[in-house]
Amino acid sequence: MARFVLWGTYCENALEKRAPFREAHLRRLATLKQQGILITLGPTEGSSHVFGIFEEASLDAVRKLLEQDVYWKEGIWTALEVYPWIQAF
Repeated sequence: MARFVLWGTYCENALEKRAPFREAHLRRLATLKQQGILITLGPTEGSSHVFGIFEEASLDAVRKLLEQDVYWKEGIWTALEVYPWIQAF
């Protein structure tokens, strides 16, 4: 397994627009966390960007996970960049 870093952006008025989808989003993240795939994920202050760390077999696997998220499907996340990450410490 390798680690990957997510950096993405939220839509305008994300706090309001995400409300109908938030519970489903959080339930899914909890499942990914329990499976050991999600290390951490959350918004920056002001919810303009999202940051996350994943442990998964490949970059494509992480992208597929993200594209299945309700926030991506509903346009709450507007851009997602994923990079292989080498954890030094």
